[in-house]
Amino acid sequence: MTAVTEETTGLRAAERTAVETIRHGMRLSPEFRRGLAGTLALAVLATVGKVIVPIAVQQVIDRGLGGGAPDVPFIRNAIVLCALAVLLTALCGYLMNVRLYRSTESGLATLRGKAFRHVHDLSVLSQNSERRGALVSRVTGDVDQISAFMQWGGLVIVVAFGQLLVATVLMAVYSWQLTLLVWGCFLPLVVALPRFQRLVARAYIRVRERTGDVLAAVSESVVGSAVIRAYGSEDRTSERIDRAVDGQRAAQTRAQKIIGFTFPVTELVASIAVALVVVAGVGLGAAGSISAGRLIAFLFLITLFISPLQTATEVLNEAQNAIAGWRRVLGVLDTPADVADPAGEGVTLPRGPISVRFEDVGFAYPGGAPVLHEVSEEIVPRTRVAIVGETGSGKTTFAKLLTRLMDPTSGRVLVDGVDLRKVRFSSLRERIVMVPQDGFLFDSTLADNIRFGRPSATLDDVRLALTELGLADWLDGLPAGLDTPVGQRGESLSAGERQLVALARAYLADPDLLLLDEATSAVDPATEVRLARALDGVTRGRTAVSIAHRLSTAQAADEVLVFQHGRVVQRGPHDVLVEEPGVYADLYASWTSAVTS
Repeated sequence: MTAVTEETTGLRAAERTAVETIRHGMRLSPEFRRGLAGTLALAVLATVGKVIVPIAVQQVIDRGLGGGAPDVPFIRNAIVLCALAVLLTALCGYLMNVRLYRSTESGLATLRGKAFRHVHDLSVLSQNSERRGALVSRVTGDVDQISAFMQWGGLVIVVAFGQLLVATVLMAVYSWQLTLLVWGCFLPLVVALPRFQRLVARAYIRVRERTGDVLAAVSESVVGSAVIRAYGSEDRTSERIDRAVDGQRAAQTRAQKIIGFTFPVTELVASIAVALVVVAGVGLGAAGSISAGRLIAFLFLITLFISPLQTATEVLNEAQNAIAGWRRVLGVLDTPADVADPAGEGVTLPRGPISVRFEDVGFAYPGGAPVLHEVSEEIVPRTRVAIVGETGSGKTTFAKLLTRLMDPTSGRVLVDGVDLRKVRFSSLRERIVMVPQDGFLFDSTLADNIRFGRPSATLDDVRLALTELGLADWLDGLPAGLDTPVGQRGESLSAGERQLVALARAYLADPDLLLLDEATSAVDPATEVRLARALDGVTRGRTAVSIAHRLSTAQAADEVLVFQHGRVVQRGPHDVLVEEPGVYADLYASWTSAVTS
């Protein structure tokens, strides 16, 4: 399995050049290329328009004023044509901006959507290999960096390159000698640019990584604020956030130092180039090789030539920041979707009671020892099975493989005789529903959370489900009934109430196989008894698998699977297993002593 980590992303980033990164990103977001020819054409017109003023100055000086008496009609016409050209240039610039913004927003929306969907295609293992805040920053903050560059830096690069080219051509027309002199001054900077770009790229990859660290630290501190206050660890948490912020500041400062080096160097070279052009131009003028108008126009053109190079500092800053962000986003997209939806090539299973078979299933986390060893078990339809075992025995891994949150490293998991890897997600998620021990709730109303797995359900359907679960009196006791807001992560409800909602959500989804990770473990005894009766009705006629942390769950099951060190060491009804010497009898003795003590 492949995990999404800062380290693997950094390796990918180091292997991919800036040009390769942009090409790869363009392939993933074809909207960037749509209408590009028209946008470039407008950019050319906008760029060419900038040389109208130097040409007009040259013509006015050499022709309008060069014959002794001023040629007023010529000067007037030149000014009018120059004004019209400037207006046309401004219009072309506006249209270019609009087209560029439209295409970049469409492309970035596609990139963000693909990254978000791909994160959900990754296994739970891959998702857990990186902190949530850092992973979210790739889909949000890193794409925002790309957006900022594409809508400003990309525009500047297009215009600057065209401006540099047009200025060079026109300077060569006026004086090829002075043009060579200017390029001779700036050529060392151009030659050194690729090496400098690599330094900046590495610096900004570090900046994006440290930005992810800040988001991760802040996100965890906000979500875990109750635990932080309970243990009085506010100072330690603040220190951790401060370290992340300082790391981000140090990385940003280092990148800015590298970038900041270019500006004074460019200013120095520009000053030397202008001084040399003035000196050499006067000499050429004295020799009759260049007119006064052409020399003055040449000095105007030097300004157009130098301007892109002077803004290169800021553009390079944005470009490398964006490319670093692009590399991180592509790092997510390049991570193989090890739990991929077969989609159109997949199998859609018919509704009905489910049979499950594990065939020599083994599983090992990357770089770790196997946690499941050649598990071969079958669960027949309409059977209620309890999974028991000590912590780390493989119970949760068994459940994740059954719901295909992960895939086995060896063997197969079959549902109704079909390999889970060949079943469409839409069919799998409809037929198999897992209720985790800590049911996640969304920041919405109680009704919206209960019908999350069945959006078409009406409020009457939700009320009926709660009534059948014996929770009507609990619903009546809530301040706003089904419209009660549950808060972020369900924090407006107690832990037990969150589990009630998660169970009702699974019940309303009407699955054929219900997998319960001890979903009643956090409720009070009275509610547990009521839910036990309701669960008996919910699981009747369905295949039900429960990860049991309580004695009552194992006692109510038709069969018990006992895990130890990644193997099923015992199987059978509770009444039979409890009489046999072994792991289950020992667990039963521990449960009994805990209850009676």
